[in-house]
Amino acid sequence: MSLDLDARHRAMLQEMGVHVWLPGADTATPAQPTPTAATTAVNPVTAGSAPVVPASLAPPVACPEPQPTSLASTPRQLVAPTASTASMSSLDAAGWSDLQQAAAQCEACGLCAGRSRTTLPPSGSRADWMVVGDPPDEAEDAAGHAFAHDAGVLLDNMLAALGLSRCPTPNALPDAALAASAAPASLAYVSNVVKCRPPHGTLVQASDLAQCAAYLRREIALVQPKVILAMGRFANQLLLGETPELTTLPLGKLRGQVRYYRSIAVLPTYHPKALLRNPADKAKAWADLCLAAEVVQGLRTH
Repeated sequence: MSLDLDARHRAMLQEMGVHVWLPGADTATPAQPTPTAATTAVNPVTAGSAPVVPASLAPPVACPEPQPTSLASTPRQLVAPTASTASMSSLDAAGWSDLQQAAAQCEACGLCAGRSRTTLPPSGSRADWMVVGDPPDEAEDAAGHAFAHDAGVLLDNMLAALGLSRCPTPNALPDAALAASAAPASLAYVSNVVKCRPPHGTLVQASDLAQCAAYLRREIALVQPKVILAMGRFANQLLLGETPELTTLPLGKLRGQVRYYRSIAVLPTYHPKALLRNPADKAKAWADLCLAAEVVQGLRTH
């Protein structure tokens, strides 16, 4: 996949706060793209090469690593099978509509008390990229899909900078329908690690993640991604739970390396909401996306 960026993609990178480095340009004052600027190629990301991150994006002092909370440091515990969890075995053969209907009726854990609607779409498609975010917030619960409002806009800009569009779903962003006939190579399927908004004032527990894992596992089987972007602490806790020592690491130490979920490459990175709170981490997130692009490109050529 070529990462040559046209004026529109460079504008999206500027919206993320990531300045594009141009060969021969003054690195002290990176070029700022404008809507009418002529298309200028930048160095594509190739396997084994490090992404170019402008010095102006580096924070003036080292940012302290976030400390793991009691939840992140607690090994994932599987709950004892109940009537609700036992019935989830049928999800292993579910199609999209059956999966969405099962999620909408699920009461296997206490998270169902906080939802007005689930964020699992009634349809999806094959995609080379999959994005898994933390539990739904109020905006995602109201919209009925993952990554809504400002966080969704930022995510879509990040994907578009790589030539990707999220898989179209009902109630998704207006331009999502344009991707309806796109090939898997240019699509990214987005989802939440759990499908229900936690009740107000509560945090997702390890048992909640374990209860809801069957839905995400089936989504992954249907999407068949080449790479998964795990955005946020809870997403990484579930996807990397088969390696317990990783679940105790803060996200700042998890990112920057390829991890694996059942032989699928996982790239831990920051959630768009975290990037909106701390724009200095946008350059790190862009580096993570470039690394993911290298992984996908390598899988396509072998």
